[in-house]
Amino acid sequence: MDIKGLDYNTQREKLVMSEYGREIQKMIEIACELPTKEERLNCAQTIIKLMETKNPQLKENDDFEQTLWNHLYLMSHRELEIDWPFDISEADSILTKPQPMKLPKDGVRLRHYGRLIEELFEKLKTMPEGEERDTLVRYTANQMKRDLVQYGHGYMDDERIADDLARFTDGVIQIDLNTFKFEKVSAPEEKKSKKKK
Repeated sequence: MDIKGLDYNTQREKLVMSEYGREIQKMIEIACELPTKEERLNCAQTIIKLMETKNPQLKENDDFEQTLWNHLYLMSHRELEIDWPFDISEADSILTKPQPMKLPKDGVRLRHYGRLIEELFEKLKTMPEGEERDTLVRYTANQMKRDLVQYGHGYMDDERIADDLARFTDGVIQIDLNTFKFEKVSAPEEKKSKKKK
């Protein structure tokens, strides 16, 4: 829809850094068009002061001034010609996105327990009997219970945990439910929707 006199954000140029807003972006565009370097620098210093008020949490960083000048450089589309008070050679690194994390090649068989519990099963298979293994069994069983509660939306069964522990350690680990004490795990409360009657 194109109505004369109305200017929608969807029709405007995309902001480089939206946290500063369109007015700061316009000021930077005007600063780029000023005739002398001195005028452009004075204008840039004023814009930096305004940028500080728009993004005050940056002051918590030691190099917040450097960051502001880097942002100014990027928002000017690298066209602002001034004697920069800070080195802006690393400014482009701000806009680079991190590489996606590599997923494990072999999938997680037991999604409800996760990869770490699978690794614990493998470790428990080879551990010699003793206090260290008993402690690890206790930690593993309790974590399995927490995982079941979280993954199963509140479903937890001590018999299932004992069965899974024995099955996935090839019968090496057997826990006696009559003597084994699980930590108390509460089911997450479901959000109650407020309905008007």
